[in-house]
Amino acid sequence: MYDLTAFSQVYNEPGSTLLERRLSSARENADGKDMLEPRPKVLVADDDENLRALISETLPKHRYEVYQAADGRQALDIIQGLKPDIVILDIMMPGIDGLEICRSVRENAQTRHIPVIMLTARAQLNDKLKGIECGADDYITKPFDPMELQARVEMHLRRYFRESDMSPVTQLPGSRAIEKALSSRIEEGRKFAVCYIDLDDFKAYNDQYGFYAGSEVIKMTGDLLAQTLAEHGGEEDFLGHVGGDDFMILTSIDRVEPLCAVIIERFDEKIRDHYQAEDLDAAYIVSTDRRGRTMRFPIMTVSISVVHNEQRRLTDPEQIGRIAAELKKYAKDLEGSVCVVDRRKT
Repeated sequence: MYDLTAFSQVYNEPGSTLLERRLSSARENADGKDMLEPRPKVLVADDDENLRALISETLPKHRYEVYQAADGRQALDIIQGLKPDIVILDIMMPGIDGLEICRSVRENAQTRHIPVIMLTARAQLNDKLKGIECGADDYITKPFDPMELQARVEMHLRRYFRESDMSPVTQLPGSRAIEKALSSRIEEGRKFAVCYIDLDDFKAYNDQYGFYAGSEVIKMTGDLLAQTLAEHGGEEDFLGHVGGDDFMILTSIDRVEPLCAVIIERFDEKIRDHYQAEDLDAAYIVSTDRRGRTMRFPIMTVSISVVHNEQRRLTDPEQIGRIAAELKKYAKDLEGSVCVVDRRKT
């Protein structure tokens, strides 16, 4: 821990894209050959095997990748592992019902933006209200017209892809969603803290180990942040992927410092799995910097810059970005994984 004049507290711990998907899976290129594009992934969760088959047949295979789940637990496992683009979910299922599954989808930072269409044999208004309260985007009563179901799936996917700027690697919301989340908190006059998370010496690692290994580190970091936020964050906390090796968390002022401490501890442990034994033993890799100079780079660490409005007024996302950049510049000069908290009043 450091006591600073400008930044009065620092924690130092030892130690295909969604936007590119389309409802059609093929298009003609200049030579007249089919150029296959990723198909939207649809999960159909219902304990009725015949109904699952009907829905699967309704959604053409050349336009969708359809997956099936026969009960609630299987549905949750597929959602968490596959991250489908849309879920068609029966309310009444054995084990975990559709309402609980929908709640889980909305509470997870990596799945909360997935459209959910609820299915039920009941036509009562109370069931529809329960589905909507759990976060469902739409509601269809059985029996239904297959063509209507397909039309609704297409409608929600269009909106999902239009509004989504999720990272193809982490499946986390991108810059537009981040700006929207920041702006809404500012407009509502709420107290909040912003964590900008940046990986140190990532470029050197990416150059040495390759693009695929770098992508795995980015994915690991996104999963780590999502898991930590699920365990130590609040219901209204937000996690986004700014781009590259930069992430952002929106949380409460009282939770931010313990949250950052856990992130640092977990990152320092998990990043070791992404290095070869000889590099871990040496505690560095040899790569080139941005000027082409050959240098030694230590095992990757994480720098976290925390901006909050407890002592100063934050007026717009750009201002928050400028403050975070100042903190980041300072954090990068410190050794190891660090968290720099801005406590200035002006």
